[in-house]
Amino acid sequence: MKEVTRVRTKYQIIFDELKSNILSGTYSVGEQIPTESALQEMYGVSRQTVRKAILELSNEGFLRSEKGSGTYVTHQFRSKSGNSAGKRTIGVITTYLSDYIFPSIIRGIEGRLNEDNYSLLLASTNNDVAQEKKALEMMLSYGVDGLIIEPTKSNLYNPNIAYYLSFKEQDVPFIMINAYYEELEVPFFCLDDVQSSYLATRELIAKGHTQIGIIAKMDDLQGKYRMKGYIKALGEAKLRFHPEQVLSFDTESKQDLSANLEQFLTENREVLTAIVCYNDEVGLEVVKVCRELGISIPGELSIIGQDNSYIAKNAGIKLTTLTHPQERMGRDAAEWVIKKLQGKKDLKNSTYYLPELVEGETVRVLEPAPVE
Repeated sequence: MKEVTRVRTKYQIIFDELKSNILSGTYSVGEQIPTESALQEMYGVSRQTVRKAILELSNEGFLRSEKGSGTYVTHQFRSKSGNSAGKRTIGVITTYLSDYIFPSIIRGIEGRLNEDNYSLLLASTNNDVAQEKKALEMMLSYGVDGLIIEPTKSNLYNPNIAYYLSFKEQDVPFIMINAYYEELEVPFFCLDDVQSSYLATRELIAKGHTQIGIIAKMDDLQGKYRMKGYIKALGEAKLRFHPEQVLSFDTESKQDLSANLEQFLTENREVLTAIVCYNDEVGLEVVKVCRELGISIPGELSIIGQDNSYIAKNAGIKLTTLTHPQERMGRDAAEWVIKKLQGKKDLKNSTYYLPELVEGETVRVLEPAPVE
């Protein structure tokens, strides 16, 4: 089915851009927005179109007009979330909702919020910055009391930083999970991703492997740090880092991972004896492609996943992997926001969870080559 692209009217463009500028702090509270004449000229529209956009933003509480003076940003756009009983709402933005480790994280958040009668407002970004912008604008418009965020493409520059600064300016507490934006000083709860990949690589080295590849997702901070752990373990064992033994991908190229894996495994079949995988999802994709190529696991190739996800537990093969706190992380993040709203001052602003190896059936001890 062909996707239908919604064409925005000129009025809608003005409305959306003014609203975005207010929510992101480009126009601050009390600041006068451009005059109707200036907006007419900027957008090439009639005065009626401009007035329609301003009127709707005023009705939603974003603007107020003063006769003879101009139109100003009002602080009233931050709606009173919750109900008459004073129930507070915490916003949660994750990259994905229904797959991989995310249901467990959300379950942890929801369980803790329910204990103190908080509401939850949920959004996802599909690891896309444009969708993240919409989610942040929704949270700001709704007036959430706190926010838990999993960053979008956390290893790349993020164009939505201004929205996070708006939350800070409004004293809305927020915490990041799984990763964080290095440009911002923000509290976070993360797995120690360097240690996770380091332990995975070290386990393979301990089993006699010296030709170890890695599959890494490089638009997320987790991928950057998991690559770092892999390189650290190789260095400690005095093993060379071979760029050709690295297969990298990102959110957009993930759909081509199976085909790229086929080429990567074929080219390195006579060299690699083991692979550290970005996560369990990638690990199981490696298993699938290996079966298609007739590469036995762990007979010819040992693999280790990461995150100890439910898909690894329910797969047809018991994947060797590393733990991820999942539900505990969600619960801890919700606890942090609740305590912040209660006025607690001595909260930790950064927490790294230490991973542990979960032994499976995808790693074998490599016998030393016979001496001729």
